[in-house]
Amino acid sequence: MKSNPYQAYQQKSIMTMTQSEMLTALYDGLIKQLHIAKIAQKSNQISEVNQSLQKSQAILIHLKQTLDMKYDISENLVALYDYFLQVIVQANIKKDLSQLDEIVEMISELRDTYTQADRDLRLAK
Repeated sequence: MKSNPYQAYQQKSIMTMTQSEMLTALYDGLIKQLHIAKIAQKSNQISEVNQSLQKSQAILIHLKQTLDMKYDISENLVALYDYFLQVIVQANIKKDLSQLDEIVEMISELRDTYTQADRDLRLAK
């Protein structure tokens, strides 16, 4: 079986990511999947909507499971991730994706805040 060079590159890049890069990639992937769901809904591709929303849920569950609970902020992130999951599940059940815009904005702000904090921390070293 031939190996796909792009898949090999992706695998290697994932394996060499820092924790910071991985978190950013997860947030980016989450935002991407929510956008894909909205686009699929406009094209009436229900199975694609479902698939993207399930991928979004999987990312959020992973983010939630990998939190280090010794930090105070982790409790807040658990509540936020639970809220995002609730909105996504309800959107998928009702096939009403109107609330996704709100959480995409919140996730984007969370991602940007984390990225800036990481950048500031690196500069302080």
